[in-house]
Amino acid sequence: MRFELTEFFKSDYQRLSEQERQIFREAVREFNTACDNFIDRRDKTAWPSSLRVKPVINAPGIFEMTWSFSGPDGRATWEWIKVADTDGSLCPAVRCRRLGNHRIFGQP
Repeated sequence: MRFELTEFFKSDYQRLSEQERQIFREAVREFNTACDNFIDRRDKTAWPSSLRVKPVINAPGIFEMTWSFSGPDGRATWEWIKVADTDGSLCPAVRCRRLGNHRIFGQP
């Protein structure tokens, strides 16, 4: 899976504590696998229930995932995009938009 990070996402990541970064990195492994499975099957059941992937309300095309349920509350927003592959064809990718807690939904 290919990823693109927004400047907001990069700044958000820098504000996380080391503990939060570790929890996030662990969730990303599961998220990467789920993204690959979703692309292969186009099936919503590819998303593990532990990540709580769902569309962001009032933000068409943007999704959220939960990377921590308690202590700290951890959310990330993202969207599907297309990027050029090495052969010039377009392939699906994820643009990571925001990272943090519920406050990120103000500007997902």
